[in-house]
Amino acid sequence: MLCCTVKPPSIPTFSHDHFLSPQSSNPSFSHYQALSLLQKCSTSNHLLQIHAHLFRTGLHRDYILITKLINLCSIHQKIDHATLVFNQIENPLTFTWNTMIRAYFKSNYPEEAILMYNLMVIHGFLPDKFTYPFVIKACVAFSSLEKGKEIHGRAIKAGMVPDIFLQNTLMELYMKCNEKTLAHKLFDKMSVKSVVSWTTMVAGLVSHGDMASARRVFDEMPERNVVSWTAMIHGYVRNNQPHEALELFILMLRANVRPNEFTIVSLLLVCTSLNSLRLGRWVHEFMAKSGFELSVYLGTALIDMYSNCGSINDAKNVFDGMSERSVATWNSMITSLGVHGKGKEALNVFGAMEKGKVRPDDITFVGVLCACVNMGLVEEGGVYFDSMYSVYGIVPTLEHCRCMVELVELGRNNDGVLVEKGIISTLC
Repeated sequence: MLCCTVKPPSIPTFSHDHFLSPQSSNPSFSHYQALSLLQKCSTSNHLLQIHAHLFRTGLHRDYILITKLINLCSIHQKIDHATLVFNQIENPLTFTWNTMIRAYFKSNYPEEAILMYNLMVIHGFLPDKFTYPFVIKACVAFSSLEKGKEIHGRAIKAGMVPDIFLQNTLMELYMKCNEKTLAHKLFDKMSVKSVVSWTTMVAGLVSHGDMASARRVFDEMPERNVVSWTAMIHGYVRNNQPHEALELFILMLRANVRPNEFTIVSLLLVCTSLNSLRLGRWVHEFMAKSGFELSVYLGTALIDMYSNCGSINDAKNVFDGMSERSVATWNSMITSLGVHGKGKEALNVFGAMEKGKVRPDDITFVGVLCACVNMGLVEEGGVYFDSMYSVYGIVPTLEHCRCMVELVELGRNNDGVLVEKGIISTLC
């Protein structure tokens, strides 16, 4: 059952010409001035101020401005306000419905995007070629196969299926929902296939672990881009074929295709799989020579690779050289130090994380508690465990409790008496 806070739009009472008119009740503030303000909008507060001004000047009935406003609400993560704006439109046009459907999808509300499509159809508005792809994308995100099939059928009746963007999205849906045969049929019937079409098929086959078929489709591609190469390389990595991934990367370089961050991360996973520190250092050097910046994504992957390949010092150097770090970066460094028997340093990094006002997550505390276990810090481990929930509201997982059980065992003296009874109370 689909549910949403969106109320059905009101029955139309205004003509389209009325809504499309750029006339303002305030002659000193025109449609074009309002559009200029929206284009320059950079904050959510500014967005709300502009909306209020549109109301005061009577421009809240201008379709172009309101559609732009809804889109900006989505960009600034104000989807509730976008819903409010939409519900105040008494006669939305198809492109306004499309904007709202897209806004829900891009705001990670696929269920609401599907419901908005349902409301659109119920109220007699005809979807167009821009409606279907985003509704299908919402079905992909929501894993709604039956709804996707229904929309596919409606698109066929409307003559929209030859649209290549829609066909690519349908292939993605069928692959995700384990309908590989349907995806294949759709792909084979396509009169025109773009590089995205081919790549979608390759990625879908990779996700099913069918590497032989994926490579066959990949080799048949009339042209390939970096996404195509990376999809195939990543497929080999996730299916435990690191040598094939490395060989394909070399072919990629020979084809003069520049790798992107995702390609590099896949290659770093190859280094980890092969436990090759030498290869890992070569990849790191390749990154630097190729002009890759040490982003959060790449930096975190490098830390993981160096740690897994046995060089905690290289991992520390990467961490120290990063100008920006995510929670995943901090977690990687804390865990790596703990694994390499540097529990004290791991706890120091956690302290720096807290001082930097970076909010830890459950993975952070697994690393912290493991460090305490490795160092035999019974009392400190109990304090960290307690603060995990009392300070950060993180509910203990099985991994946290396992660490605490180990700490309890460490807290027993030779006579079997618990040195730290407080630990047991925190677990109860």
